Order: sequence, then C-alpha cells, then structure tokens
Amino acid sequence: MKTFKEYQESALCTAPTDVNKDHDLLHGVLGLITEAAELADVLKKQHAYGKPIDRVNLKEELGDVLWYLPLLCRALDTDMESIAEMNIAKLKLRYPNKFSKEDAITRNLTAERGLLESYD
Repeated sequence: MKTFKEYQESALCTAPTDVNKDHDLLHGVLGLITEAAELADVLKKQHAYGKPIDRVNLKEELGDVLWYLPLLCRALDTDMESIAEMNIAKLKLRYPNKFSKEDAITRNLTAERGLLESYD
C-alpha cells in the first residue's frame, strides 16, 4: 500500500456500510479512545510493574488507531490525504523553520484557524 487513499479504501472495505455519518463519527472517536488507552496500558504496565514493552503489540495497536481514521474521514466527507496535507500546512505555519518551544507557546491561533477553514 503506497498512499493514504489506497489505505482508506482498503480499510473501509472492512467497515460497516449500513450506517450513517453520526454512527461513523461516534464509532471512530470511541475507537480512537479505546486504542489510545490500549497503547497507554502497555506503558503503564512497564512503568508500574516493570513489564517489558511489547513493541509488536504497540505496532498492532497503532494499526488499530489508523483503522479508525477512515471512518472519521467518511463521517466528515473528507479523506486521509487531505487531512494529512492540512496538518502539514498547519505545522509549517506554526513552526516556519523547525520546532521551537517559543513557536509552540506563541501560536497565532487566528492564522491557524484561517488556514484550517481554507481546507473545508
């Protein structure tokens, strides 16, 4: 698989099709929360109990996080490629040269919002 478009098409082949956008939105958000919690649980067990980090499991959970993104894109009438492009444009605006703490603290939220709205 080479592109977000190809991934999105493949992932949506494994998603319910007899649902509406509100269902996709709720399913996608709750799924992301669930999978993020599973990622956090691996780190919690390492920190609290000294359990070794299972990198294979972390990658599997990361894949599950990725699976929910096409559902959210479908609910919002967009695609992963557009979201990725918008995100990079926002980050370039926020950090024109490279990441800096100063730029992170003094963000121009009005300019960022304008940029994001131009993608809608």
